[in-house]
Amino acid sequence: MKELIINFTPTGMIPTKAMTPHVPVSVAEIIDQVHEAYEVGITLVHLHAREEETGIPTYKKDVYALILEGLRKHCPDLVLCVSLSGRNFNTFEKRSQALELYPDMGSLTLSSLNFPRQASVNSPDMIQKLAIKMEEYGVHPELEIFSLGMVNYAKYLIKKNLLKSPYYFNLLFGNIAGVQPNLMQVGLVTQELPEDSYWSLAGIGSSQLQMNAIAIATGGGVRIGLEDNIYFDQQKKVLATNIDMVKRVHQLAGILERRVMRSETFGNLGFYNKNRK
Repeated sequence: MKELIINFTPTGMIPTKAMTPHVPVSVAEIIDQVHEAYEVGITLVHLHAREEETGIPTYKKDVYALILEGLRKHCPDLVLCVSLSGRNFNTFEKRSQALELYPDMGSLTLSSLNFPRQASVNSPDMIQKLAIKMEEYGVHPELEIFSLGMVNYAKYLIKKNLLKSPYYFNLLFGNIAGVQPNLMQVGLVTQELPEDSYWSLAGIGSSQLQMNAIAIATGGGVRIGLEDNIYFDQQKKVLATNIDMVKRVHQLAGILERRVMRSETFGNLGFYNKNRK
């Protein structure tokens, strides 16, 4: 069976210190927790930057630069992915700033969608401009999929030569306006992926562990971290830590005899930035 991709998502845009003291917000906290997860074993990291003083999500290149610098020092072979989310800021100049730091990957959500309390606006023009700039800077897209239509749009971009193989997909289940965490919908989405695709399953909220288990059992990768879920248990009584969740994925992988893919292996499949510094 394929080696297990672990995509570590430590921060996200939603969790705050008021919600959970375990979420890393400052540059130092993010670097420390990613380094700790790296020592346990992860394949890549999906990064969100926050303003140091307020903890509010930020697009600013100078904040991302500090995070990337620290991680390149402490985790030199780790595949680094920056968020290009349009939830809180939706101009191309802001969303694309971090690409100029030459990360290995950048997130690319392939359509607009609604979350419970806000929208993520991703117009066709924005998606294509981000894809073009990624190519310019040697950044590989991390394709974010919340619905079957987004897979169809990925295929459209492939035909337009705006996406090039190999492809990496994050398939996110459990959002109120997207695909739901059941086997039928997982099977439908994964069957529709183009050839030469690597993929990980994410479960939002209480569906996180369920999606982890399905992914490990069926040969996919996992996306894990406080970005998607702050609780360790289904009853939402125990606040999770990032490291405890990574360790639990390792336990499940051991039971199902899935070896975790090293970051260097993943990078050498074509996911390192060709201009990597």
